[in-house]
Amino acid sequence: MTQSEQDRRIDYIEFPAGDIVASKRLFADVFGWEFTDYGPDYTSFSDSRLNGGFTTDGAVGTGGPLVVLYASALETIKSNVAAHGGTITRDTFEFPGGRRFHFRDPNGNELAVWSDQ
Repeated sequence: MTQSEQDRRIDYIEFPAGDIVASKRLFADVFGWEFTDYGPDYTSFSDSRLNGGFTTDGAVGTGGPLVVLYASALETIKSNVAAHGGTITRDTFEFPGGRRFHFRDPNGNELAVWSDQ
């Protein structure tokens, strides 16, 4: 995608992290993200569609924007999240258009995973 195609779109997202290694393990093993380290305090990720990073520069908070990931095999991903250090904070529920669950990563960031299946 060219820079002009990126105009006015979310381009990058950063998550605060006290334990970057644990974040990398969960998101690489469960979601297949790829990482590039920039020293001990920062790693960037790519999920082949959106880029972002984990940084030790900042505190994990609650009540901010909710990042929602998609998965076709929702229950499998939910089990894998729990097995790789994530904590399920809201069990799978239905909403118009699909189902989803919420979890906290090893650093306490809350995310959700949804599926239309």
